Amino acid sequence: MATWKQFESEAPELAREVRRRFEAAETHVLATLRKDGAPRVSGSEVDFMAGNLSFGSMLHAVKAQDLRRDGRCAIHAHPTSNGDAKVAGVAVENTDAEKAAYTTGKEPPGDFHSFRLDLHEAVVTAVEGDELVIRLWRPGRGVETFRRT
Repeated sequence: MATWKQFESEAPELAREVRRRFEAAETHVLATLRKDGAPRVSGSEVDFMAGNLSFGSMLHAVKAQDLRRDGRCAIHAHPTSNGDAKVAGVAVENTDAEKAAYTTGKEPPGDFHSFRLDLHEAVVTAVEGDELVIRLWRPGRGVETFRRT
């Protein structure tokens, strides 16, 4: 697993592109695992702070309960006409002491859940000419590019 900072260090161009796509819209789709193993999708906002991709949740929301039980998740950036970006990994809940580093000032009043993502992979998919181009990064493996016609 890796931090966002490690991703930026290992694949700066792809990290910039993924971040740009996440910053282009306010809300994205977070996929978590329900208690029975079925997928759950929820809206979520992300931020880039303290060298990590971070996101939060209202206190006791079902997506937060999912992540506290099993942190495996994926976040799909709001797609654009230029393709899309996804990240996957394990959500780690920030402790109360760590929350200050992940607070933007946009949070609603009261307590909330705060998570950072330990990255397993990041991918950008786009159409270039008559090809679907997939650029995939995994920690320590660099960027792989796949082309499909």
